[in-house]
Amino acid sequence: MNRRYIVVTPCRNEAKNLPKLVQSVVSQTLRPLLWVIVDDGSTDRTPEIIREAAQKYEWIKGVCIASSSKRDLGIHLASIVRTGFEYAIRYCQRNGIDYAYLANLDADLILERSFFEDILKEFEKDPELGIASGGTNHIVGDKVIHAKLRDDEPSGGHMVIRRECYEDCGGIPLSYALDSVLKAKARLRGWKTRRFETAIATEIRDVGSAEGYWKGFMHNGRSDYYLGYHPVHVVIKGMKFCKRPWYGGIAYLSGYLNSLIRRKDRIADDEVKIYFRNKWKCIISKQRLFRLRGRKRG
Repeated sequence: MNRRYIVVTPCRNEAKNLPKLVQSVVSQTLRPLLWVIVDDGSTDRTPEIIREAAQKYEWIKGVCIASSSKRDLGIHLASIVRTGFEYAIRYCQRNGIDYAYLANLDADLILERSFFEDILKEFEKDPELGIASGGTNHIVGDKVIHAKLRDDEPSGGHMVIRRECYEDCGGIPLSYALDSVLKAKARLRGWKTRRFETAIATEIRDVGSAEGYWKGFMHNGRSDYYLGYHPVHVVIKGMKFCKRPWYGGIAYLSGYLNSLIRRKDRIADDEVKIYFRNKWKCIISKQRLFRLRGRKRG
């Protein structure tokens, strides 16, 4: 089977974390054919670290671009990721590199040694699998916390995409929450999306501060407004987020309402807009089914 894959990593001011990721990827039991690291205008040693890695390993390539001074998790990030994938694809075309999978990899991760090999084995088992990731651990203070998510929700920070699925979806979308949009497009085209807890990526950036949580949930709220989430769904998510931590739901709703009041732009892709607009119906149906099963057991 063809386990040939290429990787793209966007980064900005990741001098503290990037060396650990480089060592993690270099130590993989199955290395990528090409790894493109895109520097988004870093002001620390990140460009130097990329150059050193590229000099040591010929399959690592660095792309440096000018950027704004502010870290942006929205459309700008999607633009950086798209730039990396387009560069990687052109490089493969020019150099006759045949690949079967593409991966997006955040700069603040440490991967298990067999991470990519284990994920690609899952692709070989199911020809309808379009996008997959491993499970995620988070560093919060002095604790390592495992993220509990649905098994059909791969993480965008370490997702692997089958080449046919990538091309079927039109590549990386220029959008907020690019991973959510890409997964939606894949599902609408009949591709499966999965998350496999047998392969673990650990996010080494400490996200445990109140400021970090608040900004993260605010961003989620703005993204869901952009994607066109139904107000019922937004309220449900806001209530859910109040549990981790308690102010998460407030930050999430603040992000959504801020965009709503300011009438910010929403995604123009109609199929994606309809997909996210109707997701709340699936949630309500699942809750009703769960309650019905509970009554039958009682």
